[in-house]
Amino acid sequence: MSKQTKYIFVTGGVLSSLGKGIAAASIATLLKHSGLKVRMLKADPYINVDPGTMSPLEHGEVFVTDDGAETDLDLGHYERFLDENLSQDNNFTTGRVYSAVIERERRGDYLGKTIQVIPHIVGEIVRRIKKAGEDNDILIVEIGGTVGDIEGLPFLEAIRAMRVELGRANTMNIHLTLVPYIKVAGELKTKPTQHSVGELRRIGISPDMIICRSEMPLNRNLKDKIALSCGVDKNCVIESPDSQSIYQIPLAFMSQGILEPIASFLNFGVLKPDMSKWDSLVKRVIAPTNETTIAFVGKYIDLKESYKSLTESIIHAGATLDTRVNLKWIDSEKIEESNLDEMLSDVNGVLVAGGFGVRGVEGKILAINYARTHKVPFLGICLGMQLCIIEFARNVLGIKDANSIEFDENTKSPLIYLIDSFIDASGKKQIRTHKSPLGGTMRLGGYDCDTKKGSLLAKIYDGAKTIRERHRHRYEANPEYRAKFEKEGLIVCGESNGLIEAVELKNHPFFLGVQFHPEFTSRLVRPNPAILGFIEASIKNVR
Repeated sequence: MSKQTKYIFVTGGVLSSLGKGIAAASIATLLKHSGLKVRMLKADPYINVDPGTMSPLEHGEVFVTDDGAETDLDLGHYERFLDENLSQDNNFTTGRVYSAVIERERRGDYLGKTIQVIPHIVGEIVRRIKKAGEDNDILIVEIGGTVGDIEGLPFLEAIRAMRVELGRANTMNIHLTLVPYIKVAGELKTKPTQHSVGELRRIGISPDMIICRSEMPLNRNLKDKIALSCGVDKNCVIESPDSQSIYQIPLAFMSQGILEPIASFLNFGVLKPDMSKWDSLVKRVIAPTNETTIAFVGKYIDLKESYKSLTESIIHAGATLDTRVNLKWIDSEKIEESNLDEMLSDVNGVLVAGGFGVRGVEGKILAINYARTHKVPFLGICLGMQLCIIEFARNVLGIKDANSIEFDENTKSPLIYLIDSFIDASGKKQIRTHKSPLGGTMRLGGYDCDTKKGSLLAKIYDGAKTIRERHRHRYEANPEYRAKFEKEGLIVCGESNGLIEAVELKNHPFFLGVQFHPEFTSRLVRPNPAILGFIEASIKNVR
């Protein structure tokens, strides 16, 4: 008989973007470092099947798991905090739930019954939660959205029903709310928290713990007031203050004794997490010894959440190298030959991030040319690798019309093209054409990459013959041109079943383009080697 998984449900009130994902991941980190087997799940109430076709400006970054699921960016936080790979079982949406139920109804699985939110939709949500929790000591479930949202009601009904089914010893409800500071009154106000808890109770859920997001510290009297008005124990009001780094939050929670009531509610005994390594890395994030500046060239820079995993991976590398990495955000649409030197002359490295579509591409190509010709350390990710091949073809090989069919489907020199078929992460053959639906033609998830012996890529991965990284793209580098650019010094240093995965430039301090997204596998305690190598080269490039 399998062991009974225990569940912590994390809900949010008052407004969105309070940091439920960080709070949930912080609790998970403390429990893992206490020796428990912990998993996490994000349940999103929006109707999209997944966030894969949503604009980064709409929903922030799409995080990709090793098994090829396009998920909410909170799964990135979960992986970075837990230092474990998650899967498509760890994120689902309303769209996915309804699709599954409707598919079963069409097959006749419900024997002609009327399909309703209760029990069928709620039952499917419960089934998915239980599946994610199998064979773990504890599953932490973050319910997306804000209490009071109409689309979130089936999810809240599901966790209410699970409490009834599994009992109080196996479930715990944690509610994250805002305690705003009203400047003109000079006071922190608890009324929004009281209203939010009241809304939860109306649905039939009473929180066991309240985490308060606030700009200011909460004094004992205020915490006691929240405990009294919201019906929780006094040691179950935890503050989550604004911090210099999200990685401080687990330490802040631990210092407030958050594990004592959790252990008491769920009968875990005494929990004593070993956070010493974490603590030392956080100190390096907050007060590092060294400093370097890199140009972050992208086209979604108005919303930094679009590059969440990448900016976090840079923080991880900086912590390991005891260095503050200053990001100089550069909108690729604003780069021109006339201002190129002004924009890049004061940086120690140039990073060209991924993206989709033609907008901002020429600016990225100019930045790549600058890094190549001025011997500035360069890392190109996904589209960044494709563009460094196009830049090299135009300016070194003399192929002036070199392009990608993503930008010009009729180009006569397709350095980047769309292959008709490939083997996906699960080993199945996929067929794709230029007109295939966007959501179904990606090379998604983890793929093995064979490194070239003696290459920069092999060196930064400690001589590994094969590495594994995650992908999210449609287009590939065209091997027809490989001999030409290798002859002139742009070497293919990584391959996956004949597909070009990475290129690097001879006689350059650090010039690397990778088709994969190294940021997806970076963790605070284990930074990604490609990012780490790039930052290390930028530190050495004192200009």
